[in-house]
Amino acid sequence: MNLLSLHTLAPLLKLCFSGNPLVLLTASGLLLLASGMPACLFSRTSNTGQRITVLLMGTGSAIGLTGWFRAVSAAKPFFWMHPWSLPWGTFSIGVDALSAVFLLPILLIPALGSFYALGYHPQSGHPQSGRGLEFFYGMLAGAMLFVVLARDSVLLLMAWELMAVSAFFLATTDHDDPEVRRTGWIYLVATHTGTLCLMALFVLLRHIQGSFNLAALPANLPPPLPATLLVLTVIGFGFKAGLMPLHLWLPGAHANAPSHVSAVMSGVMLKMGIYGIVRLLILLPPLPIRDGAILLALGALSGILGMAFALGQKDLKRLLAYSSIENIGLIIMGIGLATLGRSLHRADLIALGLGGALFHVWSHSLFKSLLFLNAGGLIHALHTRNINRMGGAAKGMPWSAALFALGCIAICGLPPLNGFVGEWLMYMGFFRSMDAGLGAAWPAAGLAAAALAMIGALALACFVKLYGVVFLGLPRETGGAAPHDPAATMLIPMALAAAGCLFLGFFPQTVQPLLQQAVLLWTPSDLQPFPLPDSLVWISRLALGLTAVIITVCALLFARMRRQAAPNAMPTWSCGYARPTPRMQYTSTGFAQTLVALFAPLITPHIRLVRIQPPFPKTTSFETDVPDTVLDRIVLPFFRLTGRAFPTLRLLQQGRIQVYLLYIILMVTGLLCWVDFFR
Repeated sequence: MNLLSLHTLAPLLKLCFSGNPLVLLTASGLLLLASGMPACLFSRTSNTGQRITVLLMGTGSAIGLTGWFRAVSAAKPFFWMHPWSLPWGTFSIGVDALSAVFLLPILLIPALGSFYALGYHPQSGHPQSGRGLEFFYGMLAGAMLFVVLARDSVLLLMAWELMAVSAFFLATTDHDDPEVRRTGWIYLVATHTGTLCLMALFVLLRHIQGSFNLAALPANLPPPLPATLLVLTVIGFGFKAGLMPLHLWLPGAHANAPSHVSAVMSGVMLKMGIYGIVRLLILLPPLPIRDGAILLALGALSGILGMAFALGQKDLKRLLAYSSIENIGLIIMGIGLATLGRSLHRADLIALGLGGALFHVWSHSLFKSLLFLNAGGLIHALHTRNINRMGGAAKGMPWSAALFALGCIAICGLPPLNGFVGEWLMYMGFFRSMDAGLGAAWPAAGLAAAALAMIGALALACFVKLYGVVFLGLPRETGGAAPHDPAATMLIPMALAAAGCLFLGFFPQTVQPLLQQAVLLWTPSDLQPFPLPDSLVWISRLALGLTAVIITVCALLFARMRRQAAPNAMPTWSCGYARPTPRMQYTSTGFAQTLVALFAPLITPHIRLVRIQPPFPKTTSFETDVPDTVLDRIVLPFFRLTGRAFPTLRLLQQGRIQVYLLYIILMVTGLLCWVDFFR
């Protein structure tokens, strides 16, 4: 069918004049996809194309936000379907409350990152990689938008693959570095392994439903099918979400990508995996209690081990990458609690689990973007990603220090910021689930509550270490110019992300209607919905009251200090060190040594000990590395082993067509026997 025919244009024109917000959202997605084109049309050493790209990115986001507000205000789902010339599926898109939750970060964070790149990664300063970065950056944003809008599995897979390939080229922007190329190939293998599982998932759904539309499945499925669909969903989308142990691509890709790309990958792209899991679980009938407990266990494993690995890192961006795995674990724990609620027919567990998870999707998008953007400013100023070489940055970078502190408070889940809200909703759900009425489910909920508390404690230790080592004390590297705050083009996006953290922390009740609508999609129609506003209003009052107390105490202390007479000058007690030097300060490795040793059987740290033997030894050093257990101890050794074994299979390549025809005959015969056996 000709796409320009009247048969195709008529429904499109009808849609454009119907006031459907999908028109604006689709236009936004197309504009985001094309926003990187101007950078390819101008000189490599000119910033003109990049400025036009930023303008198009901002315009596309503004158009999308207009459509988003219309969809949220209407409080009802919108769908549009039209046949296309492909032999599978249809062009089917839609937006509902669940889509709206995930659309908001897509429409905000990439636009902030694009503006940030004007100061962080100007095209004139990176003539070899600037064009490709701008082109694929816009393509990634547009592809993610269509992933969320897709209501047909074929369209979803097309947008998913476009997103995956765009992220590969962004993660390998500095492809001259062998480590970056290695990381890129690991990402490509991991993401396509997940895509293979998604293909199997959608083919199985097509076999059950008779179409590729993402519609609810019948409740009377044979017992193996729901479990198989759940496993394919968790593995296929879990690779993209970075759920442990499927996270093996994430630390390297986030660490080696440009910082604004890391912000989008961590703050937004990981949530596409979460979106896929939540969307597909809606289609399944209520699962057994066992499946909800497994999701809780996977989330707890990701949360605890993600933060344990983060504690042992000395690379600033790898530390933030592992903390993303921890936050994905928290979100999966909320989804697991909601799955238990569906199994037990408990609307309160569905609302608190899914509501907390979705709120944390927004929270993590904001504070992790803030921290990655801030990390880019630190790397620009200090010319290193090694935390052990940083120190005293707060003196020269006061704005960065203040914004980074705010991000650390938010990511630790402390009031009055937004990280506290989602975790508190999940805590309430876990406490409500620990009663006699849940039968075999309450031990899983109790252990999950304990795991959530442990994750919070580890996060607090990790980010106290990070902030103290980077911003406090004395500078460890004395050479070079003094560090200073980045340009306004970099500070403004960071400040806007920080403002979002404050707003969601102080006024979480403003997003309650949208969260409630999203929760209703999960709640069976025969259940009375559980309201969220009481909990969110209480959290808002707590945040405002706590802030008022802190401000009052600080004001009283400041006034008292002003009234007191100046004390006599006395030397500072230096614990026996008359002249302390930067080398005497705690390093990142030393600060976290006790906790890293506690998790040593799981994270397997590599310690290079100091061996002093002669009477006058040469200068030596002590160093601890924490490699990724799954990637470096399991996956890569397996691939090396298979790489040595596969050459023996070259005997099958005889180079004669008769032998290849024999292979085909044997394969077809085997498939026919297999089909006949299972018929």
